Amino acid sequence: MRDCLQTEENSMPALLIADIDVHDADRYADYRSANPAIVNKFGGRYVALGGEVKVLEGDWQPRRTIVIEFPDMSALTAFYESEEYGKLRPIRWESADSRLVAIETLAEPVDRP
Repeated sequence: MRDCLQTEENSMPALLIADIDVHDADRYADYRSANPAIVNKFGGRYVALGGEVKVLEGDWQPRRTIVIEFPDMSALTAFYESEEYGKLRPIRWESADSRLVAIETLAEPVDRP
């Protein structure tokens, strides 16, 4: 079991993965225009932004999929819990149905047999 305490040398990037179903595009535009500056402030970068999605298995039907990479889980959590993002969150809630997860990545790729 790995040590839960991480230093800068062994911290791993973390991904925020969002599945967004926009039902008020005008209102959601307010959220979408303000969010990148906050993401950037916390070291995040967009790696997927509503591109083509192919469901390979199961019944998941994602709408607008967004993936944002942060330097580590602490930065992702700081972004999500920040006062700035706290002001935007209600706009997203009012204008879209959304599901968000945060996942820590691997420090090194792993080949599995």
